Amino acid sequence: MSHLSSEQKKNLYTTYGGNEANTGSIEGQIAQLTERINHISNHLQKNKKDFSTHRGLMGMVGRRRRLLQYMTRTNLQGYRALIEKLGLRK
Repeated sequence: MSHLSSEQKKNLYTTYGGNEANTGSIEGQIAQLTERINHISNHLQKNKKDFSTHRGLMGMVGRRRRLLQYMTRTNLQGYRALIEKLGLRK
């Protein structure tokens, strides 16, 4: 289960994917994963021994990394704009 409500997901996809119905957009998927990663990271700072959640977090980070690699190959300017908006990498 995700901590994001359907309204929050629609806002993410509207902001990054261009349309709330465009849930398959790479930008929207990366934005949603980033929100979930940030939420779980905050949880793990309080619960340091929650190893199963840590494993799930590592899977999400890997999925986001693969999506970002795909985006660099297909749309370099969009990739640079997205990491600037999301505040990833420096």
